Amino acid sequence: MDYATRGMESLPKRRDWLMTPTKIVALAGAPLPKMHPPGHIWRRPVEGAERTQRNLQVTAPGKATSAAVLARLLNDAASLVDSISPAFVPHGDSLRNLLERLRDQRFHLAVLGQFKRGKSTLLNALLGEEALPVSVIPLTAIPTFVRAGDRRHVRVIFGNGNSSIERSADDAQELNEFLAQYVTEEANPENRLGVSQVEVLHPAPILQAGVVLIDTPGIGSTHRHNTEATLNFIPQCDAALFVVSPDPPITEVEIEFLKDVRSRIGRVFYVLSKADYLTDSDRAKILEFLRRVLREQVGIDSDVSIIPVSAGSGLAARQNGDQDRWAKSGMRDIETLLTDFLVHDKESALAEAIARKASDVIGDVLLELRLSVQSLKMPLDELEKRLDLLGNRLVEADLQRTSEKDTLEGDQKRMAALLEEQAEQLRRKAKWQFSQVAQDALEKNHLNTDAAQSALAEVIPGFFEHELGAMSMAFEGQVRDTLNRHRQRTDALIESIRRTAAELFDIPYQPIASKEEFEIKRQPYWVTHHWPISLGVLPEGFWDRLLPYGMRKSRAVRRMRERIEVLVAENVENVRWPTLQNLIKSFREFGNALDARLEEAVSATMGAIEAAYERRKSESAAVESETARLERSTSELEQLDEDLRQHYGANGQGG
Repeated sequence: MDYATRGMESLPKRRDWLMTPTKIVALAGAPLPKMHPPGHIWRRPVEGAERTQRNLQVTAPGKATSAAVLARLLNDAASLVDSISPAFVPHGDSLRNLLERLRDQRFHLAVLGQFKRGKSTLLNALLGEEALPVSVIPLTAIPTFVRAGDRRHVRVIFGNGNSSIERSADDAQELNEFLAQYVTEEANPENRLGVSQVEVLHPAPILQAGVVLIDTPGIGSTHRHNTEATLNFIPQCDAALFVVSPDPPITEVEIEFLKDVRSRIGRVFYVLSKADYLTDSDRAKILEFLRRVLREQVGIDSDVSIIPVSAGSGLAARQNGDQDRWAKSGMRDIETLLTDFLVHDKESALAEAIARKASDVIGDVLLELRLSVQSLKMPLDELEKRLDLLGNRLVEADLQRTSEKDTLEGDQKRMAALLEEQAEQLRRKAKWQFSQVAQDALEKNHLNTDAAQSALAEVIPGFFEHELGAMSMAFEGQVRDTLNRHRQRTDALIESIRRTAAELFDIPYQPIASKEEFEIKRQPYWVTHHWPISLGVLPEGFWDRLLPYGMRKSRAVRRMRERIEVLVAENVENVRWPTLQNLIKSFREFGNALDARLEEAVSATMGAIEAAYERRKSESAAVESETARLERSTSELEQLDEDLRQHYGANGQGG
């Protein structure tokens, strides 16, 4: 529901209207799904009824990692919150959802490399068997996602509307042969089968540790747009592993590609494959040469670490269980980099973020409990006065929320208009560039329209793949900056509601801990675009060929430009439309999330106080025992919150 539809004229001014918790929630925002009315805090769970708990094991028993400690705290907090009242079941669910996020984290690694650099062999060495095809000619431009699974299993996804194909394999050879039917140029030339991507499930230990290996096409491909597609995909990953080899050490194409890669992802690690082909002296020379090139031409300031490996030797070592040979091959260094550094580094950052969010969930429960206890202890006439004051503050907050939503809608319209301007600029740029390509081809090939068509077919996919990536990156940045400004103002509004309630009822106030920047989050996925390239220009007729060359050229160029205009319009729309849809979706989801947060703030303040007020009027004899129970729960929850806050260095400050 939009803010504008919540008319302020209907907001209550009298205390007897404010006494109904569900009315307050409805007036300040649509009721939260799955939320019990705040008054349910007073109902004990039915004796004998048991709630299924999703207690999740994050690490092996006895391994007291930070994540394992956090997992226990989240489990304990969820169980305690559930036991207080059915009203807090959604909060318990939120804590369990955070635990699932901690358990299900994945580290996405894009493996990059030019054809014949040893990339597939390196991946097979990490898997411990020849699961992925290795070809003597470039593989097709199809990405392969290799994830953890309890058995070997493949899913082939098509981009032409066909249903996906799945297959389980008993061994590496069967898996390899099945994959070869779809990802090799021999079996699927120029990807005629229309495969979009391939997903492989595999029981390799490296994958069980949370690593997802992504074999990406791009460098060495015969089509530039495959490289652009790879570049557009890379920002979705956590890091990239770039594979080079001695033959030759690095090419100009790779240098230019690396410059683009480093502008799109923060972490890039370098591997020199086929190191066993080199003497110690040659290996040292090549490593120094590569470091110098990366510093001077790619622009890497710090000392560059390049891991020399022999993936073939490592694969044999893993198959034979030879740990010494595995270490000598350099593959153990790769494995250590992925598991001990990258995964744990991400785990640490994720654990801190989850601890902050969990502390916020517990802070909401504590705020409601403390308000309830104070409301039960406070003289009734004083409680009524403070309820009035808080109700007036909520009316002001709703006015601020209406203004914020109007501003949000205005920003969305402005960004949509900016997108239209950029689309028009793209149309002009494409028409000029394609007209030049077509005209040059016509002049060089005696006005042969087929030659012009072929020249454009080489240019169009790469041009639009690049423009789509550039436009998407620019707009994601603009969306992020715009919505972060709205998030900051909404944070301030929520803080003011919570702080006002805490100050009115003389209870400790705990600021929100997880003030994160807005980010468009998604699991890495590959998008295969099909850019229209056919002009449909008829060749010259008999009478055209009788005209003077100048007239023939003018007529041919005019026909080409007319068709180019249609082709450009179609392709630009393929760029503009998905960008616009992402823009609309981001604003809509962000607005819905802000609504939910504001509703939670209202529920945790006014709802709790009103429920206590009603309790005071109807069941005064039970108030003392209920107050004692809530105080015990508050004390236990405060200790758990203190332990959680150690995970992000709060040390109990702020509440």
